[in-house]
Amino acid sequence: MSDDAPIVDPGTTPEAPSGPRPRRRGRTTLLIATAAVLGLVAGTCAGFLVQAHREPTRLPSLSQPVLTRAKGPGPEPLSAAQDHRVRTNGDLRKLLISRPKGTKEAHWADNDGWLDLTDYAESYEKPANVFPDLISDEFRRAAVVGWDQGSTSTVEIRLVQFRQEETLKAAEYAENGYYWAEKEGGTRSWSLPGTADGMAYVHTRPDSKPGYLPLYSAEAHAWRGDIAMEVWVYDTRPISKGRIMDLAKRQVGRL
Repeated sequence: MSDDAPIVDPGTTPEAPSGPRPRRRGRTTLLIATAAVLGLVAGTCAGFLVQAHREPTRLPSLSQPVLTRAKGPGPEPLSAAQDHRVRTNGDLRKLLISRPKGTKEAHWADNDGWLDLTDYAESYEKPANVFPDLISDEFRRAAVVGWDQGSTSTVEIRLVQFRQEETLKAAEYAENGYYWAEKEGGTRSWSLPGTADGMAYVHTRPDSKPGYLPLYSAEAHAWRGDIAMEVWVYDTRPISKGRIMDLAKRQVGRL
């Protein structure tokens, strides 16, 4: 052992060596950072000075060039075949299909083909409940045609029109018809061609009451624009699919 070697007291523990110290940021780094900041400030000031000495850029004019009117007559108004409103704002009764030859005017017909608010409400089982609903639903008017066929059958077709200022009530009333038709037992149904979701129904179970012949029924519901269509057929004999579908399709074709 060398004489110059440190003497360690056996009763003491040597201190552990400390880790490497972090390097301090030297003067060179601080000088570079300071120069960069000064350069940015100087560049910004120079940009403001250059912009201040430039003339303001002229803004584009707010006025637009005047457009010359086209010469010649304006376009012709749409015909009734092209404009649905032209037809539905006219005499609604003219959109109903005609009573077939060999039939008689319906025994219940006591009007001129129009159904006002009260008349239409009375076609329901509880008119007092329906009347205020029709007012809030913006009922406008309704047209009806009906006929008796022989001594056992009658047909009734209604076109119910709504103002539809806020909602599509014609569609809602058609959907209401679907709902009640499907609730009856023994009912067969088919989609109605030429409509978005129109349906035709045949009820195979008759309405039987003591003292009366059994009464079969069929119905069809659809809508187009602001008009809801209702077709009703009653007979003491079963009603075929072809009969209700023929009436409904012909009526839809008129709308």
